[in-house]
Amino acid sequence: MAIAVLSIAVSACQKEVVPYDPVAQYSIDTTTIRKFIEDKKLVGVKEHNGLFYQIIKAGTGKEDINLVDTVEVNYEGRLLDGTVFDASEGTPIKFELGSVIKGWQEGIPLGRQGGQIRLIIPSTMAYTNIRVGPIPPNSPLDFTVDIVKVYKYKPKQ
Repeated sequence: MAIAVLSIAVSACQKEVVPYDPVAQYSIDTTTIRKFIEDKKLVGVKEHNGLFYQIIKAGTGKEDINLVDTVEVNYEGRLLDGTVFDASEGTPIKFELGSVIKGWQEGIPLGRQGGQIRLIIPSTMAYTNIRVGPIPPNSPLDFTVDIVKVYKYKPKQ
């Protein structure tokens, strides 16, 4: 569980690493994701810094979410073929936003506390060319994330 939110501390999981050209892979991922969006007839999908997202439910939170904040979320992660590779299964997980994959770092702040967002993440913002558990190398990922609670960072005084 919680494969999706592991930081790049996956050295123990690095069983398969394939050659990697981030520029070429970004192009491949973008083409693949756009086709996925078209084939699934997804509406309201926007692009932000290479990440594709859809606000499913607007949250009521008023404050922006930052990398130093801690968030509590429910989520389901899927490969683009629909295979579920990880889910919180109704038990929210809590983590510092800056400790997770780039796609979540960029995507979760596009939502608000109490909201739900879909993130379609290119592999270049996920696990790149590294196999992580059931996630093959160079895989774009599709997440539905409920932002349950945001704990704003408070510096120690």
